[in-house]
Amino acid sequence: MTLQRRPRPPVVAVTGATGTVGRLVAHGLAADGAADVRLLTRDPARAARQGLPGRAVAADFGERGGLRAALEGADAVLVVTGDPLRPDHDENVLAAARAAGVRRAVKLSALAVLDPGAQDALTRWQRDNEERLRASGLEWTLLRPRAFMTNTLGWAASVRADGTVHALGGSGRNACVDPRDVADAAVRALLDPERAGDAYALTGPEPLSAREQTDVLAQILRRPLRFRELTEEQALERWRARWPEPLAQALLESARRQEAGAKAAVADGVREATGHAPRAFADWARDHAEAFGADPGGTGRR
Repeated sequence: MTLQRRPRPPVVAVTGATGTVGRLVAHGLAADGAADVRLLTRDPARAARQGLPGRAVAADFGERGGLRAALEGADAVLVVTGDPLRPDHDENVLAAARAAGVRRAVKLSALAVLDPGAQDALTRWQRDNEERLRASGLEWTLLRPRAFMTNTLGWAASVRADGTVHALGGSGRNACVDPRDVADAAVRALLDPERAGDAYALTGPEPLSAREQTDVLAQILRRPLRFRELTEEQALERWRARWPEPLAQALLESARRQEAGAKAAVADGVREATGHAPRAFADWARDHAEAFGADPGGTGRR
């Protein structure tokens, strides 16, 4: 009897490997040996601390030569960049991928690119990145998520401290998406060449306002929470403490569009990309209740 050699799994490189989506993608790709995972990160030690599967390779978005070396032998790459003030980062990743012989790229973009009213710095950056990808000569797939449910982790400290959520724009709804659904879509696209040329609008199953999310958290934690709406100046002060002025202004413009209803539409992209329904915010909140002060393994306050 002649034994047939099992085909080798594809080599898939993950940029932003230690980030919100990247680490989930790494685990998804490694499941059942679906792919040989290569983790591109500035800090391989961090990837090790996170227990990520695959081989961690040091790479910097600002160094095209190092990126090319890190991508040699890869079949596909997940492109996740995070600095709108450095458009060369996407250029460097795509140029390095071409030079290294990578065939396919899956890009994490944003659903706002489809909104003609979105002209802030963050959205313009993502539109430009999409154009770079289309012109790269690589097979491509675009993932366009709405805001991540994990953004509400920014409330966790104040919820634990005094049961208060502070946010700008309490009534504007956002069809936010669970990053696990985004990662599932990325894994499918990275492993399936038939997804080339596709673009997926990724949202949750319903739009929720910050006040409504606060109510959901209160139900799960089994204790009352207060919502305190920030003024625009208060929100800008917080954002300026973390990001440069152009990005703080972009976040303000984005919040205004949400209040105007621009982010409430629900799309079917998660089901199209993954074959399963999108997770609800309540599902995400239950799974992350400890971050907001719930008892480990249960609900309610510690």
